[in-house]
Amino acid sequence: MAKRKKQFKTNVRSLITKQNPKSPISEQFRTIRTNVEFASVDEKIQSMLVTSSGPSEGKSSITANLAIVFAQQGKKVLLIDADLRKPTTHYTFKMDNRVGLSTVLIGEKTLEEAAQETDVPNLDLLTCGPIPPNPSELLGSNAMKRLLEIAEEVYDMVIIDTPPVLAVTDAQILANICDGSIIVARSEQTEYDSLLKAKELIEPAKAKLLGVVLNDVAQKHSNTYYYYGN
Repeated sequence: MAKRKKQFKTNVRSLITKQNPKSPISEQFRTIRTNVEFASVDEKIQSMLVTSSGPSEGKSSITANLAIVFAQQGKKVLLIDADLRKPTTHYTFKMDNRVGLSTVLIGEKTLEEAAQETDVPNLDLLTCGPIPPNPSELLGSNAMKRLLEIAEEVYDMVIIDTPPVLAVTDAQILANICDGSIIVARSEQTEYDSLLKAKELIEPAKAKLLGVVLNDVAQKHSNTYYYYGN
């Protein structure tokens, strides 16, 4: 699949699974990957969205690192930034965002033209693209369904970063066309009632609720604090 690979300088978010794949934190991401695989014994999970109840819970970092550990397993992975309001993955991977999901959905580009190779083997990225005035309508369109169908023909796993579920309806919309969903919560920040509400909104959708990733949990081990948890 032909890909563009244009990059630009920007602040870099943590990709611990790429930078230090043998770290205890990276092992936690592999544990999450294994749990997802066990959850899909009866029904194959080829597309999965990651959301949170509210902002600043580490959802996008979790999504990016999870995509990396699936790619490190040898699966061909597509990471889609479907946060068409506050996208971040182009910063995380230092990629060009002039073309992306929004341009594919309006028919200006194909998935093959818009997807970009990352410097992680087996991992491609479809950035958000130009922010549209009607994100929910685009994500709920037939074009989005077709895009996911095409992606599932090319990739072993499609992982979608979505906006917080309590803020907008985007995650709920995408949950109806994905196979599974994960909710990210931040330790000592996410309120229980908000997490419960997010679960109630996602659970009725088609996507199987795979579980919750508890982020930013400090565990003391050998005088070092490790963060992230599943």
